[in-house]
Amino acid sequence: MRFLGRRVYLGLVVVLCSARHAGQNTAAATLCEALEVPLRTLQRWRRWWREDFMHTPLWQAMCARFMPPVSAQGLPGDLLARFAGDGGQALHRLLRFLAPLTVGAATLPEGR
Repeated sequence: MRFLGRRVYLGLVVVLCSARHAGQNTAAATLCEALEVPLRTLQRWRRWWREDFMHTPLWQAMCARFMPPVSAQGLPGDLLARFAGDGGQALHRLLRFLAPLTVGAATLPEGR
């Protein structure tokens, strides 16, 4: 994803660890600890969700589709909760939703 800077993390790590940092997901806390994602990185990701993401053309075009509205403070966990399916399916759907913001988005397989 573009906002990751020098280190490269999978999109699911960014979503889950950001949700964990917001106190929304205990399983994600385990993931962050196992991957040793630095607190400063988590804080940068949370700031991106709360500030920068809200101003992306993607979010500006799509935010009205979520009712009730998704709170900036609840991102990305509240957004993840809006996608149907079990945890893995919902995460996959969220990552596909975010694909226009990622590098190489056109290479995402449709059925995965």
